[in-house]
Amino acid sequence: MSLKIVKTALYVEVTERLRSMVASGVLKPGSWIDEQKLSEELGVSRTPFREAMRILASEGLLRIEPRKGCYVAELTEKDLNEIFPLMAMLEGRCAYEAAEKASDEAIRSLESLHQRLKKYADEKNIDDYYATNRKIHEAIQALAGNEWLANMVNDLRRMLNLSRHRSLHHKGRIEESCQEHLSIFTALKAGDASEAERLMKEHILRQRQVLKYLATPEVLSA
Repeated sequence: MSLKIVKTALYVEVTERLRSMVASGVLKPGSWIDEQKLSEELGVSRTPFREAMRILASEGLLRIEPRKGCYVAELTEKDLNEIFPLMAMLEGRCAYEAAEKASDEAIRSLESLHQRLKKYADEKNIDDYYATNRKIHEAIQALAGNEWLANMVNDLRRMLNLSRHRSLHHKGRIEESCQEHLSIFTALKAGDASEAERLMKEHILRQRQVLKYLATPEVLSA
């Protein structure tokens, strides 16, 4: 294997690692990226690390400021107000197409994921709940089997990962979110495409309502 291929594979791996750190909240919105420290922690040189930062900046997850460095992007309330309705529409369509196409085997696989989701909700295990919740959204998207739709959803999902996780910390939200997912699954299992679409849209928009509440001055100062 040539040196060039190894180098390319390395920056791709670093990109995925950094993207995961942003999605999980290890790298928080607005935080400065300590390039030297983080590249050392990941065990890579500055070259693949910088290439990874450029890729994530092109996706909107990072913000590079001349002479200041690189920061994790932050979504404004205006951004969220514009993105969430689009995401609701797109993920609603994913649910619609998934309900029309899902096989018995796919439904069984989804059922297993929902059982895990319920377990984590009961335990109030936010990190594992969030990870499983993401897998469910991705599974429904995969069942839809619409490449054009998937590309648009993936682009917006990367951006919303900057703030989505916060909504689960609102009292009662993890239980509410789980019930919403179970209702969506019931519609998928029944093959009710219109109901699955409606419930998924409501689920996404409810997340926006919770984030808006968490951003109010009264809550922020509490």
